[in-house]
Amino acid sequence: MNITCKNFKSGFRKLSGRRLFMPFICLVLVLLVNVIKTPDFFEISIKNGVLYGYLIDIINRASELVILAIGMTLVTAASGGQDISVGAVMAVAAAVCCQILSGGKVTTNTFDNPLLLAILIALAVALLCGAFNGFLVSRLHIQPMVATLILYTAGRGIAQLITKGQITYIRVDSYKTMGGYIGSCPVPTPIFFAVIMVSIVYLILKKTALGLYIESVGVNGRASRLVGLNSTKIKFLTYIICSVLAGVAGIVASSRIYSADANNIGLNMEMDAILAVALGGNILSGGKFSLMGSVIGAYTIQALTTTLYAMNVSADQLPVYKAIVVIIIVVLQSSTFKKQLAGLKIRKASKAIEGGQ
Repeated sequence: MNITCKNFKSGFRKLSGRRLFMPFICLVLVLLVNVIKTPDFFEISIKNGVLYGYLIDIINRASELVILAIGMTLVTAASGGQDISVGAVMAVAAAVCCQILSGGKVTTNTFDNPLLLAILIALAVALLCGAFNGFLVSRLHIQPMVATLILYTAGRGIAQLITKGQITYIRVDSYKTMGGYIGSCPVPTPIFFAVIMVSIVYLILKKTALGLYIESVGVNGRASRLVGLNSTKIKFLTYIICSVLAGVAGIVASSRIYSADANNIGLNMEMDAILAVALGGNILSGGKFSLMGSVIGAYTIQALTTTLYAMNVSADQLPVYKAIVVIIIVVLQSSTFKKQLAGLKIRKASKAIEGGQ
């Protein structure tokens, strides 16, 4: 019996020591809270050939945030700072894509230009935004949050100029599929976009040395230069990747509402992306990172939002409750809190030994 208990404790320590353990536990806890208020929360059904359920809604609605979070993870790891312009870049990419498709008209029922061309140009513009941010951070050594504040402030204004201050509507079914459903497939298309983007970035990091280079530059940029790594190029590249991913998220978000709404697409999503990185157990000062941790963090944030709505919390009150829960989760994942908890256990064990003597 004692051997079994020891094996269990040893196995639990190994499991709890893994980086993804706490992010996963936090996600599970947020989901389990729903069982009390909403007994059918975990039920999934098919209606009119489409998957329905709270879980499907969470996975679907979190797609854009997942895409943003993986880009934010790379930027954070390499530069020790965050790109707060990703929401604005989403709006710019959506505006460019819709304007090309509509040929400058406010509403269109047919494409004036090929869809693929519009998407490629929109992503190219997003790439330029990333190059601008990357140049300021990597070449001019401006603090990341200050450097990206420029596009954070001006990005939506640029999107408004592109759309001439109006919402551009694309009422074409093939455009709606990116934010809706493909043919008779019951799974929402944004989920596929999220899976594809995560898979591509994950494979690039695993099959090349880029992931190791990013961690090395984030831990110590000067030491990395001494061993032959070009920290400037690596930081520059992460900002480009982050903005291109923001462009993809912007196009998906635009497809959901089949329009380019410069004022609302990506609004405040940069903060959720940063939170997703933090909830994923990543250090915001740079260095080692967990891509899957950020993905779990993104789903945790969306699960929390869905949970609060299911509990009839109003949109005005949502940020308050959300902030309280996020603070609790971040504290639980804090290394300082874990050390204090471990110290408390040691003191209790010492007292127990002294008492036994």
